[in-house]
Amino acid sequence: MQDSNHTNSGLPLAAGVGYKPQHFTQLLDAPGNVRWLEIHAENYMGDGGRPHAQLRRLSEQFAMSVHGVGLSIGGEAPLDTDHLARLKHLIDWLNPASFSEHLAWSTHDSHFYNDLLALPYTNTTLARICDHIDQVQTVIGRQMLLENPSNYLAFDESTWAEPEFLTEISQRTGCGLLLDINNVFVSATNLDFSPQGYIDAFALDKVGEIHLGGHDVDEDDHGDTLLIDSHGSEVVDPVWDLLDYTLERSGPLPILIEWDNDVPDWPLLAAEAERAASTLQMRAV
Repeated sequence: MQDSNHTNSGLPLAAGVGYKPQHFTQLLDAPGNVRWLEIHAENYMGDGGRPHAQLRRLSEQFAMSVHGVGLSIGGEAPLDTDHLARLKHLIDWLNPASFSEHLAWSTHDSHFYNDLLALPYTNTTLARICDHIDQVQTVIGRQMLLENPSNYLAFDESTWAEPEFLTEISQRTGCGLLLDINNVFVSATNLDFSPQGYIDAFALDKVGEIHLGGHDVDEDDHGDTLLIDSHGSEVVDPVWDLLDYTLERSGPLPILIEWDNDVPDWPLLAAEAERAASTLQMRAV
């Protein structure tokens, strides 16, 4: 178990939420137990204006985490150097406590896809991802965290299990890991494996933050349950239970509540953050 004062990011051992502009005033006036905020990098790569002014004001009161969704770390093509330069500019002026991206790809040739797409876990993809992460960390001048994806299918050509694949990436590049508990639950349900077994195999000592979010329940073509990582509802009890299971093994870690679609009024989001904060307090030594 990690020491309760240890974190692999600069974030406080506390609850955070994904920032949405409609919550700006409530965050300043009544933040509750929220101590840090996450933004999506691509929303703040423009020039100044109200979004940047609000971000600067929030950064005076909260620790900040920048979460990228457009680098396409797992893509076959070279990283977009213009995109990377814009990311560096944002990180340089905001100076966030943490930066993270996904183990996924979202670009092919000149096309950009709205989804974060899975990839096979092979030695070839391992080498490519490590090269991309080395490039990112060199350009931004700091460690990044890599997030485990939500999966809807498995690749026959994969030769690595996902936790071991992520561990190897971290060991080769020095990057930290971002553990999305909801993604583990979604993947475990869709691919029929034990979420607890996944956590047992995960390099918890490399984790800099934890994500929690909601998902939708659907059915596949065979009538089996299919979970969709939607970030549009409350965190379900089995995911909270999996968080407890994880923290028993890792010790306290920064926890983010993600809610990107059908964003609720502030009291509901604050209540989710309160539950996360209470869970951390119970684990504090």
